[in-house]
Amino acid sequence: MQLDNPLIRAPALEDTIDFHPLIVAPNTLLVEVIALISQARGSSCSLPNVESLSDSKPITSTRSSCVLVMQDERLLGIFTERDIVKLTANGTNFAGVKVSEVMIQQVVTLPQAAAQDIFAALFLFRRYRIRHLPIVDNYGKLVGIVSPESIRRVLRPANLLKLRRVSEVMSREVVHAPLTASVLTLAQLMTKKRVSCVVITEGDEEERLLPVGIVTERDIVQFQSLQLNLSTTEAQVVMSTPLFLLNPEDSLWTAHQEMQQRHVRRLVVSWNWGQRLGIVTQTSLLRVFDPMEMYGIVETLQQTVQQLEVERLQNVNVQSRQPKPQGLNSPPQLEVINSNHNQLTDTTHQQLSTLLSTIQISLESLVKEPNLSPELRQSRLNAVLADIQQMRNLMQSPLQKFVN
Repeated sequence: MQLDNPLIRAPALEDTIDFHPLIVAPNTLLVEVIALISQARGSSCSLPNVESLSDSKPITSTRSSCVLVMQDERLLGIFTERDIVKLTANGTNFAGVKVSEVMIQQVVTLPQAAAQDIFAALFLFRRYRIRHLPIVDNYGKLVGIVSPESIRRVLRPANLLKLRRVSEVMSREVVHAPLTASVLTLAQLMTKKRVSCVVITEGDEEERLLPVGIVTERDIVQFQSLQLNLSTTEAQVVMSTPLFLLNPEDSLWTAHQEMQQRHVRRLVVSWNWGQRLGIVTQTSLLRVFDPMEMYGIVETLQQTVQQLEVERLQNVNVQSRQPKPQGLNSPPQLEVINSNHNQLTDTTHQQLSTLLSTIQISLESLVKEPNLSPELRQSRLNAVLADIQQMRNLMQSPLQKFVN
């Protein structure tokens, strides 16, 4: 299927690199690191006695969620917002602790020469379950850092994001807590469930839990910086509210725009009058560029096809059991229409099954051939996404609606 406009325009890796990450020395106190991350909002942020990567430019960051620990231009470790939440959940006393004592020392890096596009970075994000990837040159010297946030910042209005829906990438496993839960409890939930936020809910008259706020990893960092008593501070006091809620049918482009405008990294999805919840994150948005992650979307499509077939068969059985009026025959034209409906629906189902098989084969080839050129990889991804869109068009056709 040829398209006039390419569905996918993956950003170049060079465009996604933050060349001025936050850098600290190994003997920096943890409380200073927390303050540094907390204050990073696009202004120049650096600590004394730490050499910059560039003599001419200050270290800057846009809402940085980590620091790199360096000494004599050597990368020693990394410390992230998630690490702060883990230490908080464990009841660690931050006073007098140096960042070198709690940093992650085995840092996954990516040689700049080995990555021509963002696909290598996405692969490493998924493989090592990380969200920060330092980029190094041929000599192992730090160039910058790539994160889901830095990639999302350079996304363009691609048809790809406009054609895909929030429901295809959102997580339905939402961790929630009541208004009276302490911030310490929320940090413990984040650590235990390995999530980056907790949705705060409130019961209504019908005992339904409705979303009223959210607390994130970044909030925990802010609270630590302000030295709040997290064991006594309740969620309702510090949560972000009111919530902006997405609908599962919203496009990913809408989600991307809302994240940009609201300066957030995740949004709550709600449907059925707030009874059902989901979460879409900036990492979720990047799934559209990752062949491995597309398997999840294909599984969703497969389930939809199966459900449509079940509904079609139920509809046919109901029609076959309906008695014909005595003494009257169905008009020949109506019999032909009913027959054509069934035949065309069978044909549609066969087309959907064929497209599913084609998509699965294409994804397997992409996963098994990681060294494809950026042009060929994007071409194949475009073909997969075109097939996915064709499936959606078939599912939403007027003919298919009569079985819904």
